[in-house]
Amino acid sequence: MSTESSGAAVKDEKRNGVSVSANEVDTAAQLASSVSATLDPDEAIRIRKKIDQHILPMMCVLYWIQYMDKMTLSNSSILGIQKSTNLTTNEYNWLSTVFYLSYLLFEYPQNLALQRFPVGKWMSLNIFTWGVALACHAACTNFAGLLIVRMILGVCEGSITAGFMIVTSMFYTRKEQTLRVGYWFLMNGIAQIMSGFISFGTLHIKTHGFAPWQWLMIITGTLTLIVAVSYWFLFPDSPTNAWFLTMDERAKAILRIKENQTGVENKHFKKEQMIEALVDPKTWLFALLSILNDIPNSVSNQQQLIVSSFGFTYLQTTLLGCVNGTVEILTIFTGVQLAARLPNARGYVGAAYYLPTLLGIALVNFLPWGNKVGLLIGQYMTGVCTTGFVLSLSWLNNVTAGHTKKVVTNAIMLSAYCVGNALGPFMWRQQYKPRNHIPWIVIAICYILCALLMLAIRELLRRENLRRDSEPADETYEDVYVEHTTEDGKRVEVKVAKEFLDLTDIQNRDFRYVL
Repeated sequence: MSTESSGAAVKDEKRNGVSVSANEVDTAAQLASSVSATLDPDEAIRIRKKIDQHILPMMCVLYWIQYMDKMTLSNSSILGIQKSTNLTTNEYNWLSTVFYLSYLLFEYPQNLALQRFPVGKWMSLNIFTWGVALACHAACTNFAGLLIVRMILGVCEGSITAGFMIVTSMFYTRKEQTLRVGYWFLMNGIAQIMSGFISFGTLHIKTHGFAPWQWLMIITGTLTLIVAVSYWFLFPDSPTNAWFLTMDERAKAILRIKENQTGVENKHFKKEQMIEALVDPKTWLFALLSILNDIPNSVSNQQQLIVSSFGFTYLQTTLLGCVNGTVEILTIFTGVQLAARLPNARGYVGAAYYLPTLLGIALVNFLPWGNKVGLLIGQYMTGVCTTGFVLSLSWLNNVTAGHTKKVVTNAIMLSAYCVGNALGPFMWRQQYKPRNHIPWIVIAICYILCALLMLAIRELLRRENLRRDSEPADETYEDVYVEHTTEDGKRVEVKVAKEFLDLTDIQNRDFRYVL
């Protein structure tokens, strides 16, 4: 048989099949060939639990820290930052926008770096840099200084969600990924709760010449630096070199995710996979979903101001912000559980979770302004739809194969996330206060379109699965070998399973899209 492997010319014809360069196959290909083709279910569960114990807590802690750091601007709005630095409403909005503009500009370079360098070490360097930048907020006395440190935060954070999506796909099966993405993303809710308590505490710190918002920056910056150091030493780069797994367990960890048909990683950038990502319709449907979902996300930086406008004191507002976190935890947890347990229901579940948010928007807009409790409940309901975006992140990971393609699609979706977040703050103008009817109308339209898009993506993937079911069996990549030099210097050929050839979801006709 004579074929080509994923995106590269075949080196030479062998009597047993095709020999390809090691650069063309997944980094886990050789390790996967060292164990039996089948894995005992109990052993697979044991290894999964061991992986959970070592990396899931670290991912959750970092996602808590990074979201709490992002919320420092919102919390500082009622801790005195605008008065201390003489910020206008427009300048305050720009501090949110510039974060996402720098995130956008560096998202693609960050994704390339995540492919080129060890994932854990690269994220650690970015976490450390942003921890320093966050602490430096406390030294800023004007808009220009805050603008610079906010830009640095945006540059560094571009590595986190992208890195987590890559790591999650390396260690977990597609069903497990939905739950794990939900678990680390719901830490945003924990961050809102903890941030509320820390902000409440800083209001009680009385130091001459050092405002509560400055203490908030120092405290959160210090926590971030501690996490950065722990990531350097403890967070693994991939299953092939995870320090907490033995060599045998590493091979079994790789075999465990064979069903994904996406491999682990490939450090070789493949231009043809990049092109495929750019012309794949689902890439842009997910990107549009991301933009529309995140234009409304600007409400997170307005949250405290909106709640205080209902008539609550600043102290009450800081504590009431904790409820937002509780709502987010419950909705994400229930959403990912439903999506993981119900077969092919990601699109349906994601679309359904936008409905309570639309009801909340209606309450905020149409209840009497004196009904503080009703307005507050409506405001809390607007956070339910976060589940839709969380499911879209794991869904994109589930339906994309080929490491370069995955890197490019992640970069496009997260860049779209930045575009939405950069546009959103400009809805909140002084003339729309206090009811903000115009921003809420825009938000409602965005969320209606998001629900429809999730259903459209599901239908597109369903039809593609049906098309592949009707195709004859594809044996193009069934007999591929890679040369390997043993410890004694002997050159041998090792057969590479199709799942570890770094094929894209389009190249591999056995790939089926989860719905």
